[in-house]
Amino acid sequence: MSAESTEHAISADALVQDEIQDRLQNEVPEDGSAAGRNDSEDESLSSGKGASASRLEEEGDVAADYLEELLDIADIDGDIDIEVRNGRTYISIVAEEEGTGLESLVGNDGEVLEALQELTRLAVLSATENRSRLVLDINGYRADRAGDLHQIAEDAIAAVKETGQPVALAPMSAYERKIVHDTVADLGFVSESEGEGADRHIVVSAD
Repeated sequence: MSAESTEHAISADALVQDEIQDRLQNEVPEDGSAAGRNDSEDESLSSGKGASASRLEEEGDVAADYLEELLDIADIDGDIDIEVRNGRTYISIVAEEEGTGLESLVGNDGEVLEALQELTRLAVLSATENRSRLVLDINGYRADRAGDLHQIAEDAIAAVKETGQPVALAPMSAYERKIVHDTVADLGFVSESEGEGADRHIVVSAD
């Protein structure tokens, strides 16, 4: 990694950490924030009719403004795309050119990306008083990760078939667990989420 990319990574990570502390201390509503949702809450939101198109467009604009300001502060270049589909807002940040430092906003195993997504949801909540289910992606990380998750689910099912025993997967975010749950269900097997907080994970079984 070049000295410039290292500097981007350090400054971006510090910026996200500062933002997390500020928003968790000052902007988390009394009834809890999006960061505390569990699988059942996320799935119940997904199964509903979703927000109106105008509300989703508004949250997309708020999210884009927030992220654009964050990129400016971190001195990182990126194009922000907004898409509304299936009752949900999808925000993508893509590099205008290679070596822009956007990878520092993804972090190891997407940890910084997950934190930034929650910060963006909190920014929307603060501005609109509406809880957001927006999904943030950076440089196609989530699309690439989805392929990995499908393979993880298939490997777990193969292990269940071979041993007849349930298989516990590594902890992952609610968004990633949803992808694994859907894949396992499509293949005719059963999956359940167990554990709390950062240790929440999926257990795959035959029944």
